[in-house]
Amino acid sequence: MSRPVVAILDYGSGNLHSASRAIEARGCEAVLTSDADAAFAADGLVVPGVGAFAACLDGLRAVGGPDVIRRRLASGRPVLGICVGHQAMFAAGIEHGIEAPGVGVLPGTVDQLTSVRLPHMGWNTVVAAPGSVLFDGVQDERFYFVHSYAVHEANWPDGVRLTWCEHGGDRFVAAVEYGSLSSTQFHPEKSGDAGARLLRNWVATLAG
Repeated sequence: MSRPVVAILDYGSGNLHSASRAIEARGCEAVLTSDADAAFAADGLVVPGVGAFAACLDGLRAVGGPDVIRRRLASGRPVLGICVGHQAMFAAGIEHGIEAPGVGVLPGTVDQLTSVRLPHMGWNTVVAAPGSVLFDGVQDERFYFVHSYAVHEANWPDGVRLTWCEHGGDRFVAAVEYGSLSSTQFHPEKSGDAGARLLRNWVATLAG
């Protein structure tokens, strides 16, 4: 039986190699690529990301990432966004007073956390969405976050599953499951056994 092929989208940002290793460890063939056709054709697509929102979106657009993501989701093909790759899925991001458009497959604006302790860096618990596939078996575990921006609220569409986290009294979206889209504000590839189980849960959807 052949292994699922997961494309790790290389657009000049992100923990490409750690994400690739984590996906390989879950029994997949991980392929680093900036080719839009390869990213669309793979069984799964991972969109990583670190750094500034606007810069990441510029990189995504340079390789045709937004179109690939939209086409995959329209055809029910799984996509996993991680950290800024998660943030990129929303309508817009605001950093240093400058608003930049996102991919727009989810409503909402990424803005700065209100906690006095920034960045939010380290391990934290989450409140998993009822019926979550991603968090099956790890609802009560801790995950590794490194960020100063997040989505707080939006006019959510029917069927979206939201997982929440709190830092310094600030409640924000920690993960989203919507159709064939999954995304996490935290880094599952850096979250030990809990992150490994979450990635295994996502990989299990590739055959579905």
